[in-house]
Amino acid sequence: MNASDAKGLPIGVFDSGVGGLTVLKAIREEMMGEDLVYLGDTARLPYGTKSPASISRYACQATALLQQSNIKLLVVACNTASAVALDALREQMAPLPVIGVVEPGATAAVAARPRGRHLVLATEATVRLHAYRKALLDLDADAAVTELACEMLVALAEEGWNDGKIAESIVQRYLADMDPDWRHPDSVILGCTHFPLLRDTFASVFDDNVSIVDSATTTAVAARTLLADLELENDQAGDGSLQLLATDGATRFARVGGQFLGHDLSADDVTLVDL
Repeated sequence: MNASDAKGLPIGVFDSGVGGLTVLKAIREEMMGEDLVYLGDTARLPYGTKSPASISRYACQATALLQQSNIKLLVVACNTASAVALDALREQMAPLPVIGVVEPGATAAVAARPRGRHLVLATEATVRLHAYRKALLDLDADAAVTELACEMLVALAEEGWNDGKIAESIVQRYLADMDPDWRHPDSVILGCTHFPLLRDTFASVFDDNVSIVDSATTTAVAARTLLADLELENDQAGDGSLQLLATDGATRFARVGGQFLGHDLSADDVTLVDL
């Protein structure tokens, strides 16, 4: 298939659950004309509690379904899968281009604050894998990096408690356990796809001069740049289509996912699939 024919194919977005919908939302805002198909492997979440072998196997199984949808790009909108399974996915999907969320976020942070002090806020699984630390130091050996697991913020995002005193106090409580020198970093990297919903809270907690790096936005920009380089941008007029797939729990997916996308969803908007 030549590039002209491939332009009209959809972008596939994969996550273990609903958090990757923040990446999907950012992609829609960056590239309104692109058709999108999203798959959340909700039957097997969370991936972070699984072994690396299981994570790779689950991710490869799920994205094989997206491959059957004849996509032109795979976006791995899951920090855990990006950290563990990106190489396996690139091998499986070749020659289809594949991007994850870790590298774009790290690249944006280093560009904004060279030789800076980078604080990564993420889940326990992502912190344990040290994917952001490795990516940041590969890009800038003079950088300083620390990672902080903020598991409770995932629940806040899913409940819609994204701002106000409760959210601020919980972020402050996490920071209270850190070395005082790290409470004033140069950049804060939102290393969980749930955390962009709490961006206003982070902005109120950290100094005004701190660069807050949203991995959803940076991944969307990376996807747009890659499609442009490959001459695969969809040039259709009007907004692209959206297909939502999940492996379990259409009702909950719709309830939580609507908060992440910024508009209401119903269970009828979500198609259940079996891997």
